[in-house]
Amino acid sequence: MDKLKSVLSGEEAGRDNRTVLETVNEASTLGWGTRVKGFVACFVVGGVCTLLGVCVLFIPKVGITLFIVFYTLGNICTLGSTMFLMGPLRQLKKMCDKTRALATTLMITCLVLTLCAAFWWKNFGLALLFVILQILSFAWYSLSYIPFVREAILKLVSVCMK
Repeated sequence: MDKLKSVLSGEEAGRDNRTVLETVNEASTLGWGTRVKGFVACFVVGGVCTLLGVCVLFIPKVGITLFIVFYTLGNICTLGSTMFLMGPLRQLKKMCDKTRALATTLMITCLVLTLCAAFWWKNFGLALLFVILQILSFAWYSLSYIPFVREAILKLVSVCMK
């Protein structure tokens, strides 16, 4: 009851200087085994959604919309699965690290633009373009976790362009 009184009176805000992310991170006190199970479950759900999206692609009239929804949902689940391993705050900090900030921004922008193109603008050609950009940005983001791979790919591309 004292906690409720302090929240309603505004005293709680003065005593608690934690951000929302810090509060969420503190609340995620899962054991290692539970974290791994959560990661695997979320990763499998993401993979199943992606595969389901590819399977429904050829259904007349609604196939492309279902593909876009399932594929985007699969990417979100796959990305969210890593939060089980590292914790939400640490994962968000890593996503916003200077080596990944651009890749993260592109990836999230492509996720949002894919859904906008499919549902708001109803332009499925544009939505498919954003799906392709999703694939590329997600791959580039994922490669940022492997040291020196992105630099090696850039060197390889520059050599091939000559």
